Amino acid sequence: MNILIVDGNEKEPSDNYVQLGMDTQYDVYFKILKKLTNDSLNLTVIHPAINSDFIPQGVSLDDFEGVAWTGSLLNIYEATPPIIRQIELAKKLLNKKNSIFGSCWGLQVLVTAAGGKIRKNPNGLEAIIAKNINLNEAGVKHPMYYGKIKTFSSFCFHYDDTETLPENTTILASNENSKIQAISFTNENSKVWAVQYHPEFDPVWMSGLMSQREKLLLDEGIYNNQEEFDSYKNYFSNIEMFNDKKIPLNISDNLINQKMHTLELSNWLNFLKNQG
Repeated sequence: MNILIVDGNEKEPSDNYVQLGMDTQYDVYFKILKKLTNDSLNLTVIHPAINSDFIPQGVSLDDFEGVAWTGSLLNIYEATPPIIRQIELAKKLLNKKNSIFGSCWGLQVLVTAAGGKIRKNPNGLEAIIAKNINLNEAGVKHPMYYGKIKTFSSFCFHYDDTETLPENTTILASNENSKIQAISFTNENSKVWAVQYHPEFDPVWMSGLMSQREKLLLDEGIYNNQEEFDSYKNYFSNIEMFNDKKIPLNISDNLINQKMHTLELSNWLNFLKNQG
Protein backbone atom coordinates (compact mmCIF):
# COMPACT_ATOMS: atom_id res chain seq x y z
CA MET A 1 0.00 0.00 0.00
CA ASN A 2 1.23 3.48 -0.85
CA ILE A 3 0.62 5.97 1.95
CA LEU A 4 1.44 9.68 1.97
CA ILE A 5 2.32 11.20 5.34
CA VAL A 6 1.71 14.95 5.40
CA ASP A 7 3.84 16.67 8.04
CA GLY A 8 1.81 19.57 9.43
CA ASN A 9 4.66 21.32 11.22
CA GLU A 10 7.09 24.03 10.25
CA LYS A 11 10.81 23.28 10.60
CA GLU A 12 11.42 24.84 14.03
CA PRO A 13 9.01 22.66 16.05
CA SER A 14 10.41 19.52 14.44
CA ASP A 15 13.96 20.66 15.19
CA ASN A 16 12.95 21.27 18.81
CA TYR A 17 11.63 17.72 19.16
CA VAL A 18 14.89 16.33 17.80
CA GLN A 19 16.99 18.48 20.15
CA LEU A 20 15.10 16.96 23.08
CA GLY A 21 15.78 13.45 21.82
CA MET A 22 12.19 12.98 20.60
CA ASP A 23 10.87 11.81 17.26
CA THR A 24 9.23 14.42 15.07
CA GLN A 25 5.49 14.07 14.61
CA TYR A 26 5.98 12.68 11.11
CA ASP A 27 8.51 10.13 12.41
CA VAL A 28 5.98 9.07 15.05
CA TYR A 29 3.42 8.45 12.32
CA PHE A 30 5.93 6.68 10.07
CA LYS A 31 7.01 4.28 12.81
CA ILE A 32 3.57 3.45 14.20
CA LEU A 33 2.05 2.74 10.78
CA LYS A 34 4.92 0.36 10.03
CA LYS A 35 4.49 -1.29 13.41
CA LEU A 36 0.74 -1.83 13.15
CA THR A 37 0.70 -4.02 10.05
CA ASN A 38 2.56 -6.94 8.56
CA ASP A 39 1.63 -5.73 5.10
CA SER A 40 4.18 -3.95 2.95
CA LEU A 41 3.80 -0.18 3.25
CA ASN A 42 5.46 2.32 0.96
CA LEU A 43 5.50 5.53 3.00
CA THR A 44 6.32 8.95 1.56
CA VAL A 45 6.66 12.01 3.82
CA ILE A 46 6.10 15.54 2.55
CA HIS A 47 6.54 18.89 4.32
CA PRO A 48 4.17 21.52 2.87
CA ALA A 49 4.61 23.82 5.88
CA ILE A 50 8.36 24.03 5.21
CA ASN A 51 8.69 24.10 1.42
CA SER A 52 6.50 25.45 -1.35
CA ASP A 53 7.93 22.80 -3.69
CA PHE A 54 7.07 19.85 -1.46
CA ILE A 55 6.06 17.07 -3.89
CA PRO A 56 9.13 14.92 -4.70
CA GLN A 57 10.09 14.69 -8.35
CA GLY A 58 8.36 11.80 -10.08
CA VAL A 59 5.65 11.55 -7.40
CA SER A 60 1.96 12.17 -8.10
CA LEU A 61 -0.85 12.61 -5.58
CA ASP A 62 -2.66 9.92 -7.57
CA ASP A 63 -0.06 7.39 -6.41
CA PHE A 64 -1.44 7.05 -2.88
CA GLU A 65 -4.29 4.90 -1.61
CA GLY A 66 -3.93 6.42 1.84
CA VAL A 67 -2.99 9.78 3.33
CA ALA A 68 -2.12 10.38 7.00
CA TRP A 69 -2.04 13.99 8.22
CA THR A 70 -0.05 14.75 11.37
CA GLY A 71 -0.55 17.26 14.14
CA SER A 72 0.99 20.73 14.14
CA LEU A 73 1.65 23.77 16.30
CA LEU A 74 -0.10 25.98 13.73
CA ASN A 75 -3.50 27.65 14.14
CA ILE A 76 -5.44 27.41 10.92
CA TYR A 77 -7.27 30.75 11.23
CA GLU A 78 -3.92 32.60 11.05
CA ALA A 79 -3.84 31.74 7.32
CA THR A 80 -0.07 32.06 6.84
CA PRO A 81 1.54 30.63 3.67
CA PRO A 82 2.46 27.30 5.37
CA ILE A 83 -1.20 26.95 6.38
CA ILE A 84 -2.64 27.98 3.02
CA ARG A 85 -0.37 25.49 1.24
CA GLN A 86 -1.77 22.70 3.40
CA ILE A 87 -5.39 23.73 2.82
CA GLU A 88 -4.80 23.81 -0.94
CA LEU A 89 -3.10 20.41 -0.78
CA ALA A 90 -6.06 19.01 1.16
CA LYS A 91 -8.47 20.33 -1.46
CA LYS A 92 -6.52 18.48 -4.16
CA LEU A 93 -6.37 15.26 -2.14
CA LEU A 94 -10.10 15.41 -1.41
CA ASN A 95 -10.69 15.20 -5.15
CA LYS A 96 -8.62 12.03 -5.52
CA LYS A 97 -9.58 8.41 -4.94
CA ASN A 98 -8.09 7.71 -1.51
CA SER A 99 -8.70 7.33 2.20
CA ILE A 100 -7.41 10.08 4.49
CA PHE A 101 -6.74 9.89 8.24
CA GLY A 102 -6.23 13.16 10.12
CA SER A 103 -5.02 13.63 13.69
CA CYS A 104 -5.78 16.92 15.50
CA TRP A 105 -4.36 19.50 13.07
CA GLY A 106 -5.03 17.00 10.31
CA LEU A 107 -8.73 17.09 11.17
CA GLN A 108 -8.66 20.89 11.18
CA VAL A 109 -7.04 21.15 7.75
CA LEU A 110 -9.45 18.64 6.22
CA VAL A 111 -12.49 20.33 7.77
CA THR A 112 -11.35 23.72 6.46
CA ALA A 113 -10.57 22.41 2.97
CA ALA A 114 -14.02 20.80 2.78
CA GLY A 115 -15.82 24.02 3.72
CA GLY A 116 -16.00 23.86 7.52
CA LYS A 117 -14.62 26.29 10.07
CA ILE A 118 -12.14 25.95 12.95
CA ARG A 119 -12.10 28.25 15.97
CA LYS A 120 -10.17 28.76 19.19
CA ASN A 121 -12.01 26.47 21.59
CA PRO A 122 -13.98 28.55 24.15
CA ASN A 123 -13.38 25.72 26.64
CA GLY A 124 -9.65 26.34 26.43
CA LEU A 125 -6.64 24.07 26.09
CA GLU A 126 -7.18 20.32 26.13
CA ALA A 127 -3.78 18.81 26.80
CA ILE A 128 -2.02 15.53 27.47
CA ILE A 129 -5.17 13.46 28.13
CA ALA A 130 -8.51 13.92 26.38
CA LYS A 131 -10.76 12.30 28.96
CA ASN A 132 -14.04 10.46 28.59
CA ILE A 133 -14.35 10.56 24.83
CA ASN A 134 -17.73 9.01 24.09
CA LEU A 135 -18.71 7.24 20.91
CA ASN A 136 -22.22 8.04 19.74
CA GLU A 137 -24.39 5.54 17.86
CA ALA A 138 -22.71 6.37 14.56
CA GLY A 139 -19.29 6.02 16.16
CA VAL A 140 -20.05 2.61 17.63
CA LYS A 141 -21.00 1.38 14.14
CA HIS A 142 -18.16 3.08 12.27
CA PRO A 143 -15.25 0.91 11.02
CA MET A 144 -12.72 3.29 12.60
CA TYR A 145 -13.93 2.13 16.01
CA TYR A 146 -14.29 -1.62 15.51
CA GLY A 147 -13.25 -3.18 18.81
CA LYS A 148 -13.06 0.16 20.66
CA ILE A 149 -14.77 0.60 24.00
CA LYS A 150 -17.56 3.17 24.01
CA THR A 151 -15.87 5.59 26.44
CA PHE A 152 -12.10 6.04 26.34
CA SER A 153 -9.25 8.50 26.84
CA SER A 154 -6.52 9.48 24.39
CA PHE A 155 -3.42 11.64 24.24
CA CYS A 156 -4.04 15.15 22.95
CA PHE A 157 -2.85 18.75 22.76
CA HIS A 158 -5.02 21.41 21.14
CA TYR A 159 -6.36 24.91 21.67
CA ASP A 160 -8.66 24.80 18.64
CA ASP A 161 -11.72 22.80 17.67
CA THR A 162 -14.41 22.63 15.00
CA GLU A 163 -17.08 25.33 14.92
CA THR A 164 -18.78 24.42 11.62
CA LEU A 165 -18.62 21.05 9.91
CA PRO A 166 -18.47 20.43 6.16
CA GLU A 167 -21.70 19.24 4.57
CA ASN A 168 -22.59 15.57 5.01
CA THR A 169 -20.14 15.08 7.89
CA THR A 170 -20.93 12.55 10.61
CA ILE A 171 -19.84 13.21 14.19
CA LEU A 172 -18.56 9.97 15.73
CA ALA A 173 -17.30 11.00 19.17
CA SER A 174 -17.42 13.86 21.68
CA ASN A 175 -16.33 14.80 25.16
CA GLU A 176 -16.89 17.64 27.60
CA ASN A 177 -14.13 19.78 26.09
CA SER A 178 -14.95 19.28 22.42
CA LYS A 179 -18.26 18.30 20.89
CA ILE A 180 -16.34 17.11 17.85
CA GLN A 181 -13.64 14.61 18.79
CA ALA A 182 -14.04 12.41 15.72
CA ILE A 183 -15.73 12.70 12.33
CA SER A 184 -16.07 11.01 8.97
CA PHE A 185 -17.14 12.32 5.59
CA THR A 186 -16.81 11.49 1.92
CA ASN A 187 -15.88 13.93 -0.82
CA GLU A 188 -16.18 12.51 -4.33
CA ASN A 189 -14.03 9.34 -4.07
CA SER A 190 -12.09 10.46 -0.99
CA LYS A 191 -13.07 8.98 2.38
CA VAL A 192 -12.02 10.95 5.45
CA TRP A 193 -11.64 9.69 9.01
CA ALA A 194 -10.37 12.33 11.41
CA VAL A 195 -9.92 12.71 15.16
CA GLN A 196 -9.17 15.71 17.36
CA TYR A 197 -6.80 13.64 19.49
CA HIS A 198 -3.61 11.66 18.76
CA PRO A 199 -3.91 7.85 18.57
CA GLU A 200 -0.36 7.79 17.18
CA PHE A 201 1.30 9.22 20.31
CA ASP A 202 2.64 6.92 23.03
CA PRO A 203 3.38 7.50 26.75
CA VAL A 204 7.14 8.03 26.33
CA TRP A 205 6.63 10.63 23.58
CA MET A 206 4.04 12.41 25.72
CA SER A 207 6.50 12.52 28.61
CA GLY A 208 8.93 14.33 26.33
CA LEU A 209 6.21 16.73 25.22
CA MET A 210 5.40 17.46 28.86
CA SER A 211 9.05 18.30 29.52
CA GLN A 212 9.04 20.64 26.53
CA ARG A 213 5.83 22.42 27.58
CA GLU A 214 6.06 22.24 31.37
CA LYS A 215 5.55 25.96 32.06
CA LEU A 216 2.60 26.19 29.67
CA LEU A 217 0.87 23.18 31.20
CA LEU A 218 1.25 24.56 34.71
CA ASP A 219 0.24 28.11 33.71
CA GLU A 220 -2.86 26.77 31.94
CA GLY A 221 -3.88 24.75 35.00
CA ILE A 222 -3.74 21.38 33.26
CA TYR A 223 -2.00 20.22 36.44
CA ASN A 224 -2.73 21.63 39.87
CA ASN A 225 0.89 21.85 40.97
CA GLN A 226 4.45 20.78 40.23
CA GLU A 227 4.10 17.54 42.16
CA GLU A 228 1.09 16.43 40.12
CA PHE A 229 2.83 17.38 36.87
CA ASP A 230 5.96 15.43 37.84
CA SER A 231 3.92 12.37 38.81
CA TYR A 232 2.28 12.14 35.38
CA LYS A 233 5.45 12.97 33.46
CA ASN A 234 7.50 10.38 35.34
CA TYR A 235 4.80 7.75 34.93
CA PHE A 236 4.58 8.26 31.18
CA SER A 237 8.38 8.17 30.87
CA ASN A 238 8.43 4.56 32.10
CA ILE A 239 5.06 2.96 32.76
CA GLU A 240 6.66 -0.33 33.82
CA MET A 241 8.95 1.24 36.41
CA PHE A 242 6.20 3.46 37.82
CA ASN A 243 3.38 0.92 37.52
CA ASP A 244 2.42 1.54 41.16
CA LYS A 245 1.34 5.07 40.12
CA LYS A 246 -1.19 3.86 37.54
CA ILE A 247 -4.19 3.54 39.87
CA PRO A 248 -3.49 6.70 41.95
CA LEU A 249 -3.17 8.70 38.71
CA ASN A 250 -6.37 7.13 37.33
CA ILE A 251 -4.66 5.91 34.17
CA SER A 252 -6.73 3.59 31.99
CA ASP A 253 -5.39 0.75 29.86
CA ASN A 254 -7.10 2.22 26.80
CA LEU A 255 -4.74 5.21 27.08
CA ILE A 256 -1.41 3.40 27.49
CA ASN A 257 -1.87 -0.02 25.88
CA GLN A 258 -0.51 0.30 22.35
CA LYS A 259 -3.01 -2.04 20.73
CA MET A 260 -5.91 -0.18 22.36
CA HIS A 261 -4.82 3.43 21.88
CA THR A 262 -3.80 2.91 18.24
CA LEU A 263 -6.90 0.93 17.28
CA GLU A 264 -8.26 3.72 15.07
CA LEU A 265 -5.08 3.55 12.97
CA SER A 266 -5.09 -0.25 12.82
CA ASN A 267 -8.69 -0.16 11.63
CA TRP A 268 -7.80 2.47 9.03
CA LEU A 269 -4.96 0.31 7.69
CA ASN A 270 -7.32 -2.67 7.48
CA PHE A 271 -9.88 -0.49 5.70
CA LEU A 272 -7.23 0.58 3.19
CA LYS A 273 -6.20 -3.02 2.60
CA ASN A 274 -9.77 -4.13 2.00
CA GLN A 275 -10.44 -1.21 -0.34
CA GLY A 276 -7.52 -2.23 -2.54
